[in-house]
Amino acid sequence: MSSQFSVPPPHGEESVYLASDPLPSGTGSLHGGPGVQPEILPPEGSYVPPQPVRRRPLWAVAPATYVLVGINCAVFLAMVAQRISLWMPSVDQLMHWGADRPNNVLIYGEWWRIVTAMFVHVGILHLATNMWCLWNLGLLAEPLMGSVGLMAVYILTGAAGNLLSTFYNWVWPIHDASGVPFFQAGAGASGAVFGIAGALIILLKSKLLPVPPQELKRLRKSVIYFAAINLVIGFSINFGSGLTGVSVDNSAHVGGFACGLLFAMPLVPRVGSLRSVFQTRMRLAIALIAGLLVLFGFYVAHVPPPQG
Repeated sequence: MSSQFSVPPPHGEESVYLASDPLPSGTGSLHGGPGVQPEILPPEGSYVPPQPVRRRPLWAVAPATYVLVGINCAVFLAMVAQRISLWMPSVDQLMHWGADRPNNVLIYGEWWRIVTAMFVHVGILHLATNMWCLWNLGLLAEPLMGSVGLMAVYILTGAAGNLLSTFYNWVWPIHDASGVPFFQAGAGASGAVFGIAGALIILLKSKLLPVPPQELKRLRKSVIYFAAINLVIGFSINFGSGLTGVSVDNSAHVGGFACGLLFAMPLVPRVGSLRSVFQTRMRLAIALIAGLLVLFGFYVAHVPPPQG
């Protein structure tokens, strides 16, 4: 009795052959007949089709930059929602929202204004110029110092600028026609912006960065020009403040810039450095600047008030 048989297929279906059946003529063999090469398939799961390259959105590359810009804009929108002038808020309105003033800090003990003032702006033009600078410098600085580092340098250098402004305007106040001193309100992110610029000038000098030296030199030079030009503009505006009624708090700019330089001195850039080394240096920089600000604040608190 033969064991070879086939099952006739229903109409429209292919024939089904058992393993013991001879294959139809011209189909070769299961083990590869003469002139026929068997198809070899890769093991299941070994082939991974190429995945499309997805570019990270810009906010995900520099989240701290966008958070800081967003906070500043949100505060200003909240001020405008309370019917505060879009172009030139009053001193009382600025003080209500957290602006800085020496007598409020040193007489009434409102030290929190040293931080809140860096998120308050004197009109939409003031906000727009500061946010444009913060956005551009932040996108450059955040890859070098990380999101935590950028937040830290913004807060610490902004506080340094406001502290120096408080000290300067406390010791050398403006006097009215009768000789009585009065204190101007200070607000804005410009001290922190100058601080980021100062930190960049130091970090862009690092040889650890995997960037061509000529490109680093060009970037560093542009940041130096930015800081120098804006300092000159600030001092120039103050020369004509008697005619325009507009003045710039240059002491906050100088304080923020100097603090940014000092903050970056112990740092190494995040790009091109060991993670452990970068994190250790960042903690050291934050602790150093925070300690110096506490000591300087303690000194300012004990400076005697101006005569008159």
